[in-house]
Amino acid sequence: MSAPAHFQAVTLDDDAWDDLLTFIEDKRVIPIIGPELLEVETDAGPRLLYDWLAEKLAAKLNVDTTLLPQPYTLNDVVCWFLSMRGRREEAYVRLRAILREAAFAPPRALRRLAAISDFNLFVTTTFDSMLEEALNAERFGGALANEAADVIAYAPNRVADLPCERDLLARPVVYHLFGKVAASPTYVISDEDTLEFICALQSDHLAPEKLFHELEHNHLLFIGSNFSNWLARLFLRMAKRQRLSDPRDVGEILADSHSGEDERLMGFLQQVSVRTRVYSGAEKFVDELYERWSARQQKIQGQSVRGLVAPQRFLPPAREMPDNAVFISYARDDIAAVQRIKAGLEAAGVTTWFDMDRLEPGDDYDRKIQRNISRCSYFIAVVSDSTQGRHEGYFRREWSYAIDRARNMADGALFILPVTIDGTLAGNALVPDKFLSLHFTALLGGEVTADFGARLREGMQARSAA
Repeated sequence: MSAPAHFQAVTLDDDAWDDLLTFIEDKRVIPIIGPELLEVETDAGPRLLYDWLAEKLAAKLNVDTTLLPQPYTLNDVVCWFLSMRGRREEAYVRLRAILREAAFAPPRALRRLAAISDFNLFVTTTFDSMLEEALNAERFGGALANEAADVIAYAPNRVADLPCERDLLARPVVYHLFGKVAASPTYVISDEDTLEFICALQSDHLAPEKLFHELEHNHLLFIGSNFSNWLARLFLRMAKRQRLSDPRDVGEILADSHSGEDERLMGFLQQVSVRTRVYSGAEKFVDELYERWSARQQKIQGQSVRGLVAPQRFLPPAREMPDNAVFISYARDDIAAVQRIKAGLEAAGVTTWFDMDRLEPGDDYDRKIQRNISRCSYFIAVVSDSTQGRHEGYFRREWSYAIDRARNMADGALFILPVTIDGTLAGNALVPDKFLSLHFTALLGGEVTADFGARLREGMQARSAA
């Protein structure tokens, strides 16, 4: 059985990346970090931390590694040691000492994630301190700084939760979901430990409710996880706290080296969890995310220099378009200006809607957009350098749907409203011929003029009274 086509792509398209970056800027994304991101520099060259720890722990506990499955894991070492009547506590103490003596520097991937300042809550399934060290280095100037990231560690015998809602966090938080390295057995180093933690996390009186509320209501990035088939399913279900096939406003991305190769997991996600996307390679995903986020920050700073100030944060549009709202069609690079248009029109008393939630393509999404265009009051087409540079894009399909609806309207009826946001000239615009016969309104940087807002408001009121 081959993996479903929906999951065979190893990259996200530009629209999906733009959506993801918008959600990150709105603090609606939580990264969940796994051991595949922990590549460290050892005497023998770069290695994954957990593989190196398995080797060192086996030597400390006198484990005969020739009797273990190859390549062996930390779990294999611990299980063999316990089967030989070793003391459980000794494994945790020895592992803590090994990690302390090694004093590895945080990997580049973690530092790049830490540098994305829109992330203020990180969840990690690893027990090391590298993520908080990366955060302290990137945001607070290193170990000697006066401030540092907050660190919270869960344990089945010591429930620790977020101190407040994520929007109110004073400093970035690293939450160790499977415990943090210690001298006591309060962190995960074996499959049995994982089972105990999963069971405790699902218990009513042991679950960190504030954390789970955030996981449930935000988009999730599972980066570098080592979850097996069924553990991945269970973890997704635990995070979302509802059937994965139920309609939901948020999705997740799995970025690792193995999920895309697991045909059964991919088949399950294709059928049950259509809001889950898969990206092949954890470090590659982090690199592309960081580079795109950095480029976007530079663009926003450039807009500020030119007088196009980035918009204030606002509540994103509703998942479903309100009746008779104004539909805004745009290219994803113009999201900042579109946010200003929405804020300006709604301040003028005009209900607007635009789509911010396209993390997944498909027929259902397309039908939703067609339906919304067929019942909106006006259709604003944002024309810009971004639309000029893209001969293909979903916004062009939206423009086509609007023209289809306009064909049923009387000559001169006002419905399609082309808007330029950056000085793009109407005569040079790469738009349908129908648009060229219409008046183009200039809303530079997305700033709504009083005349434009009043005209729309009066038009909508007239239609309601008719």
